[in-house]
Amino acid sequence: MAVYIRKHPLEIPPPSEKDWLKDDEEDFFLQDPERERDALPQPIRMVTKLVMLVFDDAMEIIERRERLREAEKLKVKATECFATAEFQVTGTATCLAVSGKYIFVGLSVGLAAFKVSDYTEVCAWDAVKTEICAIHALDLGNEGHILFAVDEMGLVCLFCFHKESFLLIKILNEVEDISKRSTCVEVVLSPRGDYAGVLLQGNTKARLEIYRLPKDSWLKEMEESPGAALGLTSGERRSSQASVESPVAANKVDLKLSLPVLLLTVKPPKPITGSSFKTPLDALKKVDDDSVLGLGYNHLIKDTQWEQQEAIFRSTYREYLEVADESESREEMPSLFLSFVILFSVPDVPAGISVHWDGSHNLCFYLLNYSLKEKVDSNPNPDVVWPCAAPIVCSAVSSCSRYLALACEDAAITIWDKQLGYPLSVTTILEERLIRSIHFLRSSAVARDETPCPGTDPAYPIVQLLVLCTDSALYLVKAPRAEKSSITLLANRPQDPNLAVSAVVPVLAFPSAVLIFSWDGKVSLMNTDTSQIVYCFIIPPSHSVASPWQPVFTVDSVNWCLLLRGDKQQQADALASRCTIFLFDFNSYPLKEAFPQEPDLPLKSSQNLTWFERCNIFLRDR
Repeated sequence: MAVYIRKHPLEIPPPSEKDWLKDDEEDFFLQDPERERDALPQPIRMVTKLVMLVFDDAMEIIERRERLREAEKLKVKATECFATAEFQVTGTATCLAVSGKYIFVGLSVGLAAFKVSDYTEVCAWDAVKTEICAIHALDLGNEGHILFAVDEMGLVCLFCFHKESFLLIKILNEVEDISKRSTCVEVVLSPRGDYAGVLLQGNTKARLEIYRLPKDSWLKEMEESPGAALGLTSGERRSSQASVESPVAANKVDLKLSLPVLLLTVKPPKPITGSSFKTPLDALKKVDDDSVLGLGYNHLIKDTQWEQQEAIFRSTYREYLEVADESESREEMPSLFLSFVILFSVPDVPAGISVHWDGSHNLCFYLLNYSLKEKVDSNPNPDVVWPCAAPIVCSAVSSCSRYLALACEDAAITIWDKQLGYPLSVTTILEERLIRSIHFLRSSAVARDETPCPGTDPAYPIVQLLVLCTDSALYLVKAPRAEKSSITLLANRPQDPNLAVSAVVPVLAFPSAVLIFSWDGKVSLMNTDTSQIVYCFIIPPSHSVASPWQPVFTVDSVNWCLLLRGDKQQQADALASRCTIFLFDFNSYPLKEAFPQEPDLPLKSSQNLTWFERCNIFLRDR
């Protein structure tokens, strides 16, 4: 059989250029190593990518939970504090207030007063059968108390509580024509009850009314008149036979007290329009005093100049203004911030108020040095105007009324020292967050409106300000008087919506202590120095915090306790008309160890210093 045998060995031919791997293909394989899966049919390829995507998302969730679990292990476990006492309330408690020896509870059908000692009901008022939405109470001494109650119809009822009896003095915004009635938005009391501010909102207009309260006359009239015993006492309830439109007749007694005096009426500022002045001299004649800064009305800009500048601005920033016009098209209710400021040397007696309206750049100060014989001005000009670079969102005043904080829409926060007349701190939140509220924290060195003695080293207290943003993020601003201020993030935006913060309240009994209420019903106490939750206030498992997004609570700064409303999770219809108020006594928990008291500094009041010594202290602090 013939066999063919090759004479020469088989050689491998050299590679040609057409067989080389192209650079773009090599880069593509290096950048996308999963290209080999593209060779699969289309249905299988799509399913494979979806499965891998789900797998990757699951791994990210698992890794995030592991990180959170490890972070929880590193955190200090908060101590659980259970309620020390509780008492039942007939009806639904909508608001709470503590004044002296009594606890005032706003109910769905009126008011009720309880003793702090044994939590027994001593008095009730249900003449109108309306729900009380807010209570503001203040102890006057000699068993006398001032109460401002706002009901669901927006009526402001002024009560005087004396010797365990309610006495309705006046309804401040009651009118004969209901269509012309203005509802109450907010009520603010001065620290000692000398003045009260009521913000009223009508159909189209709003106004602020400042009243002078004759508290000394009330105490004298109640002590001298035997009609004080005609009120509701010993838990008795007066049945209402009067109509809802006339609640005064439902609780009419022989004792008549002096009525509050309307001292001042402030209206929102008018929009700035074109000038009607022909010369600068005409504009200067409209200025009543020697002040230069004002609300911006006395200017020389014509309407045509406003229109030209508006057209140029809109043509330049047209694409940005389209979105802004849509958000500003909805109508918003006017609001304001009201605070009583101590401007003069009279201790604890306010001499002026500071007001800023929603959307306004100006903080206006109005003095309260009006005599009763003077005619009330319907819309007076402010005595002092503080302009800001952006609209003011919220404000706060320290407990000593010396420090004033302003927060603007651009997240800028300014802390002013009114006694020295210059800002202690100007800081800004770098993240794009809107500020919801600001609160001063307690500090023993800042708790008094005094300056150090001459000849000794000056004390440089640290003013602490708590900032709550709309996304539940918490910041702490520290402003030393001789150093640069700092801002610290205490709590970031929670990932779980149920952990959103519904309210924060500084506990003035302890420095750097803040109560935090969450949407999931948790009530915790944070130490801002360590950014840690140190205590959690727990109610029994059978109850839950009522409306955790708007909890019903109050903090008694005199007796150092927290009162919180709780409702049964599963209750019968017969017991549905009752709720429970839980009391947490701060003295029963080791809070003093977690929040040690700062040493008091030997300070001397600035009232006893000469002007030369005051100027030296001012220049040294500058």
